[in-house]
Amino acid sequence: MIDTRKKFYMDNATRFFTGSNPSILVCGGGPFDKDVLVSCGFKNVTISNLDNRLRGDEFAPYAWAYENAESMSFADNAFDYVVIHAAIHHASSPHRVLTEMYRVARKGVMAIESRDSFTMKMFEKFGFTQVFEHAAVYYNDFKYGGVNNTHIPNYVYRWTEREIEKTIKSYAPYAKHRFDYSYATAFPVSAQVERGGRVKYWILKFAQPLFWLLTIVFKRQQNLFAFFVGKPSLPADLYPWLKLTEAGTIAFDEAWGHRKYKNEKPSFE
Repeated sequence: MIDTRKKFYMDNATRFFTGSNPSILVCGGGPFDKDVLVSCGFKNVTISNLDNRLRGDEFAPYAWAYENAESMSFADNAFDYVVIHAAIHHASSPHRVLTEMYRVARKGVMAIESRDSFTMKMFEKFGFTQVFEHAAVYYNDFKYGGVNNTHIPNYVYRWTEREIEKTIKSYAPYAKHRFDYSYATAFPVSAQVERGGRVKYWILKFAQPLFWLLTIVFKRQQNLFAFFVGKPSLPADLYPWLKLTEAGTIAFDEAWGHRKYKNEKPSFE
């Protein structure tokens, strides 16, 4: 039986990664990503990570690249799609990871992260989920798994739809983008690995039916959150105040400006 997280990843990957044999870059990747993408039938995949313990041959037949997702060596539009699963929150600059993914993608980027919902805030408040990811460091010999894969536990950066859109529109303010969001529920793991977490575990178990009912009405309160950003097609998706020049560059459309604004500059004195 496929677990919830794997199914969620597979469903979104097959939904968004379209075309014949698309090229896919995985940032912050590992064996789980390989398992998912093999199961989906994707063949043209490069898995990247900044973990120096990885050799790369464990991802065969996929390609391997040692890369820091905050500053990648790939050219613009090098891959059709770029994906990251549960790794942006390990970066010291999460927004930088998202814009780097956008830069090297030709068609779009997908991420599966935690959403900064009211439910997650309550989980944090009462200790049902981690605020700083010390468990990852503990289970990686106290040396890895934290911020930028160091021994310092990272803050778990959670996202909202609004924040994703603001980040992309700030980085690429020239055209309209496609934003798609998906939600699902997976049972939290923190209580299962903590000493003395048995009480938390059973509280969560008993609360599960109520939580499911809540998420039927408020689907954004679920703890699995996927977002896809489709890159614009030019010139069709350009904002109306911009135009594509004969040289292929983007410029302000003076005719649009004349239609929109008076000729006299305003005085602010």
